[in-house]
Amino acid sequence: MLTALQQRCHTHKFNQLILMVCLALGTSLSYAQSYPNRTVKMIVPLTTGSGADIAGRVVAKSLSETWKQSVIIENRPGAGGLIGTGVVVNAEPDGYTLLVQSASYAANPAIYKKLPYDPLKSLVDVAILGQTPYVMITAADGPYQSIRDLVIAAKSKPNEITFASAGVGSSTHLAAEYFNQVMGIKLIHVPYKGSPEAISDTMSGRTAFYMAPLDTAIGQLKGGKVRALGVTSKARNPAVPEIPSVAEQGYANFEIGLWFGVWAPAATPAAIVKKLNQDINQAMQDPEVKTAYETKGIKATPMSPAEFAKFVREEMGKYQKIAKEAAIEPQ
Repeated sequence: MLTALQQRCHTHKFNQLILMVCLALGTSLSYAQSYPNRTVKMIVPLTTGSGADIAGRVVAKSLSETWKQSVIIENRPGAGGLIGTGVVVNAEPDGYTLLVQSASYAANPAIYKKLPYDPLKSLVDVAILGQTPYVMITAADGPYQSIRDLVIAAKSKPNEITFASAGVGSSTHLAAEYFNQVMGIKLIHVPYKGSPEAISDTMSGRTAFYMAPLDTAIGQLKGGKVRALGVTSKARNPAVPEIPSVAEQGYANFEIGLWFGVWAPAATPAAIVKKLNQDINQAMQDPEVKTAYETKGIKATPMSPAEFAKFVREEMGKYQKIAKEAAIEPQ
């Protein structure tokens, strides 16, 4: 039995704890209410013109107008996105330095033995920006008129035909490896600095194909500079309805997609993460964002932070499986 004095002490300590929690919550909420009151920087660890860069710029413009604050995109490409990601990991967790990355964020753990950060703990999942299919492109005047042509050629010349990617460990790399697995073909991987470079060399015929994010290649597609062999969604994409899906060309179970998201340093206050998520999801309703997304073939798929975190972890598992089956030796 507790004495009256002990009960009073316990009650006093409990009240102090409650007060501390309330003060912390109050400070966090107050901080969120005034956020942002200065420039917000979004680090894209990929080249200008990459899928994440395009989606990030569209949303950054909308957020800037909503917040009445500058939201700038800063490209920090290199090492499959690891350089730019590291900048955000080491930034102040105040919501003013954010990461905008593609599905490569989930693919990298399958490729690298040791990342300079913990993908599950160093950053907090904020929001998904949207999803888009890949489009398999080849040279407009090249030898491949269809997926069937490419597969027949690859089977007759194993480990001779090349394919491009936006870098080792990028989502475009593993999406192509998945295609190779499904088709039962062996090709040579040629990594580039980013999508613009991969598209350029595929366009010139130096590589047989590139799994290009649709939003990055749509200009070349519309201009007839490349030939599209198929989109990787189950159905055709409304932005390019003339391009058949891989699935409808005799590969019914084939489907793989690209997505873009936003992350913040791990210790970012929960109230800030919540506000960022709500404001980014609201930006998806902006008519200008909707039009830009539709034109680029991006579909808005808003999620809560918890839903996005679950989605990211599922994607990590998927890429781990692809890398293992492709016998990719972690670097």
